Amino acid sequence: MADWIEEGTQAPAFTLATDSGEKIKLSDFRGSPIVLYFYPKDDTPGCTKEACAFRDRKADWTQLGVTVFGISPDSVESHAKFRDKYDLNFPLLVDTDHKIAEKYGAWREKNMYGKKSMGIQRSTFLIDAAGKVAKVWKRVSVDGHDAKVLEALQGLQ
Repeated sequence: MADWIEEGTQAPAFTLATDSGEKIKLSDFRGSPIVLYFYPKDDTPGCTKEACAFRDRKADWTQLGVTVFGISPDSVESHAKFRDKYDLNFPLLVDTDHKIAEKYGAWREKNMYGKKSMGIQRSTFLIDAAGKVAKVWKRVSVDGHDAKVLEALQGLQ
């Protein structure tokens, strides 16, 4: 289990499939800030609330020149259904083997009702235009999280 990636370090590179099946590389977005948020599972209550909050701030992200990506271990098909059901306006990335979550430190041991398992720890990484991690939110609480991310982004400007 990797440690959390530190603020100020280079964001780990990746190439992943999106909810539409196309492959994207993190490096393709160099030159503008990125919000990369890890979430456990498509179409579950907390994950839906978080995705819809990011969706509803589209005008803010556009104004700041930011690209938002959601990332989870779900499949392209699952992401596409989730995207369509909630009219999500940003790409969802497929990390079925959780290798990228591990690189960022978002793949962690979880303890639910005394049962330990490995899974995604809800977390968000703000990556600046130079590809460095500018801010890390660990163990994210969904309520108001989008506003905290927006505030941090405005601080980058």
